[in-house]
Amino acid sequence: MSRDLPATMKVIEISAPGGPDVLKPSTRPVPRPRAGEVLIKVAAAGVNGPDLMQRKGLYPPPAGASDLLGLEVSGKIVATGDEVKRWSIGDEVAALANGGGYAEYCTVDMQHCLPIPRGITVLDAAGLPETYFTVWSNVFMGAGLAAGETFLVHGGAGGIGTTAIQLGKAFGAKVIATDSPADRCRICRELGADRVIDYREHDFVEVVREEGGADVILDIVGGPNIERNFKAAAHDGRIIQLAFALGSKVDINLMPVMLKRLTYTGSTLRTRPPAFKAKTAQELETRVWPHIESGKIRVVTHHTYPLAAAADAHALMESSRHLGKIVLIVGAP
Repeated sequence: MSRDLPATMKVIEISAPGGPDVLKPSTRPVPRPRAGEVLIKVAAAGVNGPDLMQRKGLYPPPAGASDLLGLEVSGKIVATGDEVKRWSIGDEVAALANGGGYAEYCTVDMQHCLPIPRGITVLDAAGLPETYFTVWSNVFMGAGLAAGETFLVHGGAGGIGTTAIQLGKAFGAKVIATDSPADRCRICRELGADRVIDYREHDFVEVVREEGGADVILDIVGGPNIERNFKAAAHDGRIIQLAFALGSKVDINLMPVMLKRLTYTGSTLRTRPPAFKAKTAQELETRVWPHIESGKIRVVTHHTYPLAAAADAHALMESSRHLGKIVLIVGAP
């Protein structure tokens, strides 16, 4: 550990499982990078759905991970552990973390770091890793979305949705998005969705069927959407469940899964093996980062808050009034 680093840092802790008000500022020792890890002086940290779940006591961190919230950060590398290759002290990166991002310093696996795309600020870069790792690994590496296929994205104006719409379009898919109200539908159109469905005004099943059915469906809603996704899917469709905003326990008819040869799957990124995340990082850097640098894919940051106002950031995310990513500003860029 460098002698230039402080002994302690400001963090946000969970005082007890509950609502946003349980997030409290605190102080902890600055962590030390282990072999294969780097220590990042955090400029900003992204806010994500799993953070809300962990705050409620529903998503415990994996063994060995920090109990602090924060699965993505951006900032400058200030220390390296043994066996670190490629990265050096002073490099600016965006990184996927197993936790610990709501803090002034965070340790991450060196293979889960990415250079900040040219033209993107270090603050905006904090909102890239979690959603891009999630969408790329599930939709492209897992479901194999191909050019010319129809891609249905639920919740298109959120962090996952804005990423999914743009990635789908960048790689040649026809994208249909659902959201509500009008301002959320508007951002979906602006990001390139071929058709946008206000789910309060129209039945997305009927609309998607008019388009020939969806080859790949990305859903964060759950509840009644689960069975309706089966109806909206094309034959040999692939349905990916990433969250359950309206619940995970439903009474459904599974017959369409058999008759249409559907694949229904889900995943959580945090518990994936380090090697899988490293492979995802490599693919993002070579295949996706060039689209961001060219301006073909926009970084959509809706609102920033200081670290101490993490509770306000969580309240905004739970209100579903955000259009894109919510980012906590931790230190000076």
